[in-house]
Order: sequence, then C-alpha cells, then structure tokens
Amino acid sequence: MNSINEISVKDRKGNLVPLNGYANEVVLIVNTATKSEHTSQYADLEALYEKYHSQGFAVLDFPSNQPTKSCPGTDEAVHQFCKDTYNTEFPRFKKVKVNGADADPLYKYLTEKFPGDITEDFTKFLVNKIGKVVARYDATTPFSEIEEKIKEML
Repeated sequence: MNSINEISVKDRKGNLVPLNGYANEVVLIVNTATKSEHTSQYADLEALYEKYHSQGFAVLDFPSNQPTKSCPGTDEAVHQFCKDTYNTEFPRFKKVKVNGADADPLYKYLTEKFPGDITEDFTKFLVNKIGKVVARYDATTPFSEIEEKIKEML
C-alpha cells in the first residue's frame, strides 16, 4: 500500500467510505475518546478544521476504546456527545481498534509508516495531499506546532 487513498473505512453508520475522497486535501487523522484526559482537544481540532477546511484541510475522527478504554458508548452516543459538547463539524467514523492484530487497516498502515503502538488517546497523523503520512504527533504536542505544518502543506 502506498497511501491512505487505497484504504476504505466505515462511517459511524457503517457505510464504507473510500479515503481517496480526501485526495488533494491535507488530512489530520486522530484516534479520539470521550472520557480521556485529552478530550478537550476536540475544541482545538474543531478550531483547526474551521480555520483551514475551506483551504483543503480535513480532520478525520476515529473514536477508539484503545488504548485507554476511555470511549464508552455507541457510535451515535459518541457523535452526539461531540456535537453537543464541542460543536464539532468534522467527519467522525465508526469506533476502531488502533492496536494489535485486529487493528483497523488504516491504523495498521499508519503505524507501519510511523512505527509503534498507539499509547494514548488523541494521537495524530498528518497526511499530505497525495495520501502519504508525513508526521505523527502525540497528545501533548502543541497545536501551534501541528498548525504550522498544516499551513506549510496547504
């Protein structure tokens, strides 16, 4: 596999979504959780999305109960929490596993390009306009650093 554009994922309702629909966009892929110490980052993600979406930037939200078991509830409950609490507008997908043999194919690909298990919620992967993973950020990376890289790539 050469890019995320060769992968399809499921939206929160279970429909298959080919990621090549995000070709020509800079994409930030995030494993999120609603009960994590980092949950407030939804606000920062939404701010980035609102600021740069019209320039070809997308945030793709993949709720996960790994690695911290901090994302209880159904896909719809997670979505409603994010809308009600953080007014998020960026795409949210079906809950996925991010580690292990049964990890989602997208996360297998991401951690192949930037090796290592996902050890915290809100780990972020930045993808360029041709679908190549160019950076991995942990939950403590300042959003200003991520934003600078996004601006360069747009």
